[in-house]
Amino acid sequence: MSATADHAEERTSPAVRLGFQPEQVVQEIGYDDDVDQELREAIEEVVGSDLVDEDYDDVADAVVLWFRDEDGDLTDVLVDATTYIEEGGAILLLTPKTGRDGYVEPSDISEAATTAGLSASKSVSVGKDWIGSRLLTPKAAKTKK
Repeated sequence: MSATADHAEERTSPAVRLGFQPEQVVQEIGYDDDVDQELREAIEEVVGSDLVDEDYDDVADAVVLWFRDEDGDLTDVLVDATTYIEEGGAILLLTPKTGRDGYVEPSDISEAATTAGLSASKSVSVGKDWIGSRLLTPKAAKTKK
């Protein structure tokens, strides 16, 4: 494969578009049999390792959070997810698309993200049944010691 083909693949990979990078530790929360396996595999391919599960006992660089309307209080889930990642890290919130079981209103996502102290990006389609929002934690204070 040529270098040009590699770059074309990077532009089209949803994992790259969502900001995942090689050697990141990515923790997955909310896995169930309805998740998008192709997206999971694309993320694993970019980071170069398997996603770690909810029992991972160290901090991760990013979190993939599969969330459905019936999964409880989104604000609480987001606050909990921030404890798993490095300061300045990202949470990829994945929710079912409009009309799918478990659909979450965009206004609910925005409100929960703000309450949890996260800044949200525009939602993007990441598969047949899922839409993703990249939520960023506050950056570490930029003071020199």
